[in-house]
Amino acid sequence: MNRIHNRLCRSDSWFDKIEHEVLPWALRGIELGDDVLEIGPGFGATTKVLAPMVPRLTALEIDPALAGGLRHAYGDTVDVIHGDGTAIPLPDSRFSAVVCFTMLHHVPSPALQDRIFAEACRVLRPRGVFAGSDSVPTLRWRIIHIGDTRVVVDPATLPDRLAAAGFTDIHVDVAPRKAVKFRARKP
Repeated sequence: MNRIHNRLCRSDSWFDKIEHEVLPWALRGIELGDDVLEIGPGFGATTKVLAPMVPRLTALEIDPALAGGLRHAYGDTVDVIHGDGTAIPLPDSRFSAVVCFTMLHHVPSPALQDRIFAEACRVLRPRGVFAGSDSVPTLRWRIIHIGDTRVVVDPATLPDRLAAAGFTDIHVDVAPRKAVKFRARKP
């Protein structure tokens, strides 16, 4: 991430937006269950909201420094693992839910995003839910992401991509000029 983006994602205003806007919208009507995996928590804005919501939360973060920061911030309340969402180092059918928020556009290609979808399906229990959200590009979003990896998730193709990863009961919604959210189930 560039310096502006990095600073924004650590800011109190971003943590506040995640807590009061993004997660309530993205998770409306979704039951996460008792054992949740969060892929790509970054600086932990979403982790901060999720940790008190669920009995058990595991955070999988690819950046070693960010994983260390999460361990320091959340101690024993969240199991933080340094690892890659395209090759999740956890067993099949373990989690009641897998979530990822505002991170898919940082994955360098649609093929790697699809690998994350397949891995999410693999580690979910039968009937487990995969849910998340990502940005819809605006001029402001493009400016904030100058020089960053930014592979936009197309809401029009997302249902087919999730189905190809093994999901059913797929729902994709778009808040104009804000974000796309999705939810799907493992059969």
